[in-house]
Amino acid sequence: MKKIKTLLMAMTLAGMPGLALAQEQAAVASAPVAQAAAMAAPVAATVAPAADAAAPAAEAVKAEKPAAPAPLAPSELGLPHEAAIGLQEVVTDVGQNGRWMHNAVLFPLIAGICLFVLALLLWVMFRYRAAANPNPSKNSHNTLIEVIWTLVPILILVAVAVPSIRLLARQFDPPKADLTIKVIGHQWFWSYQYPDNGDFEVVSNMLKEKDQVEAGQQFRTDADGPRLLAADERMVVPAGKVVKLIVTADDVIHSFAVPAFWTKMDAIPGRLNETWFKVDRPGVYFGQCSELCGVRHGFMPIAVEVRPEAEFNQWVLSKGGKLAGAEAVAPAAAPAEPAPAAPAAATKG
Repeated sequence: MKKIKTLLMAMTLAGMPGLALAQEQAAVASAPVAQAAAMAAPVAATVAPAADAAAPAAEAVKAEKPAAPAPLAPSELGLPHEAAIGLQEVVTDVGQNGRWMHNAVLFPLIAGICLFVLALLLWVMFRYRAAANPNPSKNSHNTLIEVIWTLVPILILVAVAVPSIRLLARQFDPPKADLTIKVIGHQWFWSYQYPDNGDFEVVSNMLKEKDQVEAGQQFRTDADGPRLLAADERMVVPAGKVVKLIVTADDVIHSFAVPAFWTKMDAIPGRLNETWFKVDRPGVYFGQCSELCGVRHGFMPIAVEVRPEAEFNQWVLSKGGKLAGAEAVAPAAAPAEPAPAAPAAATKG
């Protein structure tokens, strides 16, 4: 037994240096971790107040979002009129040209041809009736008349082609766009996307009459527009700017038409059609879907609000968009504080 105790004591004494060495290594390994934790504590304390300060800053930015300008009230301009004869008044240069083409060229020409043919038929029916001509003429043709009725229609078509091609060229060769809007037709409403202003979207539905809506829902008033033409959201564009429309649909064929702009373009699923307009007179202009698109085809109004550029910019910001060409400026990063300098080593004097 004495020998066994002596052996155990010898083994314990032999292992003591190794145990001391292991404890020393563990202490050395834990020192950097403790030092890093001590250094991280002030940094975390600094970041936490910064994060807390960022939240009020974000709330302040959100609070600074401007309110939308008051909607414009409709006027006689841009509205259809009951029992009106002729084309609706237009407010674009292309529309003025097209209206002149219709009123000064095509309508008088068509009316003149119709009256001439009617008079010719009446004269032939009376002059060459059987009672007045018991012996019918045996002439088979007249060279002069055949030349006339061949050349005159050709000359008429040439005369019409010149202003017509000029009008088409102006319609399909637009100037550089100041604003691009994507118009999408749905069953049965419109949506307008503004890719130049942050790509936000406005969904436009027809406003119903007061007796057609449930309590708490928005209904049409005279300030919104006439019955079947008032919309809860309008397409808003700046006055005096070239607006390019990219027109498409997501279900069936629709047609975007605003008579006061001389604008009508089919919205076809899977296809992008383009048209444009430029309106100088602020106001509210109405249109409708002009392609039979389903049971609620007659309930897809189009309301376009033309505003001065400053008011348009305010409206864009109120919708969460951004102004065209304005780049978001990131806040400057705070300069890093220099690390404290190590104390200089003492030198012997």
